[in-house]
Amino acid sequence: MTHSQTLDRGLRILEVLAAADGPRSIAELTQSIDVHRSIVYRMVRTLEDHRLVTRRQDGRYELGLGLSALARSVRPALQSAALPALSALADEVGMTAFLVVPEGDEVVTLVSVEPRRSHVHVTYRPGVRHAIHLGAPGHAVLAGRPPKPGEPEHVTAARGRGWASSYGEVLSGMRSVAAPVVDNRGEVMAAMAVVYVGAESDPADLGQRVIAAAATVADRLSGRL
Repeated sequence: MTHSQTLDRGLRILEVLAAADGPRSIAELTQSIDVHRSIVYRMVRTLEDHRLVTRRQDGRYELGLGLSALARSVRPALQSAALPALSALADEVGMTAFLVVPEGDEVVTLVSVEPRRSHVHVTYRPGVRHAIHLGAPGHAVLAGRPPKPGEPEHVTAARGRGWASSYGEVLSGMRSVAAPVVDNRGEVMAAMAVVYVGAESDPADLGQRVIAAAATVADRLSGRL
């Protein structure tokens, strides 16, 4: 299949800025996508015109507010239903809470909320993508589906108790607990999850809290709340 090289390069610039730990200069962007500086400059200016990137006073670039408007248009009903539950869960457990949606053989983080009253917590950005068989959120999505012959034991166990847990499968040293969000037709819409560091938290207790949050999202989507 043919594709647009210019569009591909522009999207790569957005991906670089999204993954960066701070603003990036034209020189750094040029090095990251390995094209001529003048080409990067023209693409950045175009992205800036569409408010997808913003130029800071020091001349470096970061993602623009225009992306927020685009992001809100992705699964808007699901985001609207999930945000209050995510906020409440994050503050309740003092951990970052997030929602993933399945996409083929992967899960993608749609939205995340950091706790307001926590001295230390893990930042987990929307857009994080990983294989569905890795991590508690992926396990929860699989557990919310009907059983399959030969499925992993941890998926079967997660289905039985209603929540999944993982350690270091997506991010080294990070722990996660997740539960599926199932609609009134029995289909898995998403998975609600928390991510944290340390072994002092009780996964079973977190599991029950995440299950309750996931049920709240499902009730909002079905109109029961």
